[in-house]
Amino acid sequence: MNIQSCITIINEWDIVAARQLGRNVAKELGFGTVDQARITTAISELARNIYLYAGKGQICIDKLSEGGKAGLQIKAVDSGPGIREIRQVMEDGFSTSGGLGAGLPGVKRLMDEFYIDSTPGQGTQIKATKWLR
Repeated sequence: MNIQSCITIINEWDIVAARQLGRNVAKELGFGTVDQARITTAISELARNIYLYAGKGQICIDKLSEGGKAGLQIKAVDSGPGIREIRQVMEDGFSTSGGLGAGLPGVKRLMDEFYIDSTPGQGTQIKATKWLR
């Protein structure tokens, strides 16, 4: 069973809307406040990346149910410039925007599963999953 809700990211208010959607779904599934904060932080990071680097994209939140366990998956999809050096952007401290560089490595640490696929000139797709303990 996968139930999906998506928010198109075009401006900063969409980042707020995506965070709120993620928090609501996490709460609905029974995640505690700490995991809710982890999930919303991951969504913030991914949505901000879409806004800053791709200009437009989508954040989708999927409710997951697999083998008796429940969870939530964040999908960030854009058709922006793509990421040339995935290894580099996955290094702690790496930043192209002058930020803290917690970005994608931070998202990976906050979530249980992390997958990234990017093709220069075609865009990026990231999936980050959190399972209910």
